[in-house]
Amino acid sequence: MATHPGGSKTAARNTGEQATTVARGALRLPVPAVATSWARRTFSSLQHRNFRYLWLGMLALMGGMNMQIVARAQLAWDLSGSAISVAVVGAGMAPPILVLSNIGGALADRVIRKRIIQAGQLASMVIALSVGFLVVMEEIALWHLVAASVLQGVSWAFLMPSRQSIIPELVGKESTSNAVALNASAMSLMTLVAPGIAGVMYARVGVGATFFTIAGLSLLALVLTERLPSSAGRGSSQRAKQAIWREMKEGIQYTLRNRTVLVLLVLALSTTVLAQPFRSLMPVFVHDVYGRGPEAVGLLLSMIGLGALLGTLAIAGLRKGESRGAVLLATTALSGIALVLATTTAIYGVAVLVMVLLGIGDSGRRSLNSALMLEEADESFRGRVMGLYMMNFGLIPLGAIPLAAISEVVGIRYAVAGAGALLIFAAIATTFTTSRVRRL
Repeated sequence: MATHPGGSKTAARNTGEQATTVARGALRLPVPAVATSWARRTFSSLQHRNFRYLWLGMLALMGGMNMQIVARAQLAWDLSGSAISVAVVGAGMAPPILVLSNIGGALADRVIRKRIIQAGQLASMVIALSVGFLVVMEEIALWHLVAASVLQGVSWAFLMPSRQSIIPELVGKESTSNAVALNASAMSLMTLVAPGIAGVMYARVGVGATFFTIAGLSLLALVLTERLPSSAGRGSSQRAKQAIWREMKEGIQYTLRNRTVLVLLVLALSTTVLAQPFRSLMPVFVHDVYGRGPEAVGLLLSMIGLGALLGTLAIAGLRKGESRGAVLLATTALSGIALVLATTTAIYGVAVLVMVLLGIGDSGRRSLNSALMLEEADESFRGRVMGLYMMNFGLIPLGAIPLAAISEVVGIRYAVAGAGALLIFAAIATTFTTSRVRRL
């Protein structure tokens, strides 16, 4: 058979071109495929319509909440010019959450959770409207802000256990970890964005308009969660005659019997006391260590929010069997390492990067801890378990008191470093003293 003189070269060239095309395709095609797979896995819980309403409601509610914290603190400062007054207004939420969250958890197991969520959001709206009208009428006083903070704590003590415990009901047990992480991502996003919005609105459109906007966000959350199913805790109709304090007692006894839930709860409470108060003392830390002012404080807090957002999105992709317990312990240790690193450098630019690490560590502690507790708890006790977990939020401002006292004696740098070291120790001790968490 005759062969064209250039045939072999042409065939070789065509083969080479085909190989190059295939090679390019092999390099090009997997990239969007991997990105699509990651996005589908990370945001899988949003495929559930009811969870989408809950998640969007969380965005609105946390946006208003973070705006309110900033606006209320600034208003307290404008009214009093006293740092102590600002601290008292900020800490007003803590005692009700600490005292009432267990009751809120018991109600979540016997009352329609949707109604409790809506009642809490309605209360947030009324509180913001009340402060806004008092500002417009020029009748606002410092005690009004303290009362608003306390009432906000009361509403959250009932709202949050129901909001957390309803998640497995909306997405199923297999997707609980993903849904809780996405819920935490909504909180992190609003922690990053909302304070800046509140500051701009407060300065440019006025205090009253800021609080009316906050009320509007609470109303939006109320409208969105109206679409949630009206289901109650298991056996709530049979237990309606039982005294609420007995259900609270049963919840505590159940937690003590369930060793995995107990270890996760102790880990959550202890690490919150060690890690979270640092934020309350950020102005002191920035002044003493870096010699800077409020703008630097705001940037560092924003970087923590950025790290928390990135961390929760990464954790949202984890599934059962992917060493989530080990990730929880690793992120707990990372929070401690970041605190220690922050105290070892006097370079502010380095501290900005360290705060991102702190946010990533904190996101793992919060989202994975609550998700694993929800998975491990029986459905009929989820509300009460989340009620106990909610004590975290009450301990944050209280944990700042001993840290501040130690700072007065040894300095803020050594106090924060000590808290970080204890956090690392807690992660290591849990790792080696129990295998329950590691196996999750």
